[in-house]
Amino acid sequence: MRIRDERAYDEPEINLIPLIDVVLVLIIFFVITTTFEARSTLQLQLPVASDHDAPPPANVLNILINADGRYFIGSQELLRSDAGTVKQAIAAAAGDDREQPVLLRADANTPYQAVITAQDALAQLGFRRITIATAPEPKQ
Repeated sequence: MRIRDERAYDEPEINLIPLIDVVLVLIIFFVITTTFEARSTLQLQLPVASDHDAPPPANVLNILINADGRYFIGSQELLRSDAGTVKQAIAAAAGDDREQPVLLRADANTPYQAVITAQDALAQLGFRRITIATAPEPKQ
């Protein structure tokens, strides 16, 4: 003989709210503790110069020129490489701050005219704190 229990059976369930809370806290923890580095996504072979360590300034405007003469202002690639486009992109990236330091990074195989175009655009806009990045001389 089978005896039935008259109590109602509860359906088993998994409560996801505590799991979501823990995952959210972990995501916030990892976002806050992650270090962000300003690495160039463009591989450049910098020209060589004597080794002189100087601390990099904060709030610097990065201008990259690759070996093909293509310009990258900050993280934005310019589609045209004429002086007017370069000047307009630099002005848009820098805003009104003409005292902002500028770091000009050009590949060692970049055409000389591309570097001069960037320097000319910076001079016309009134930038005076321009630094040209180089690689240290190889140790012998």
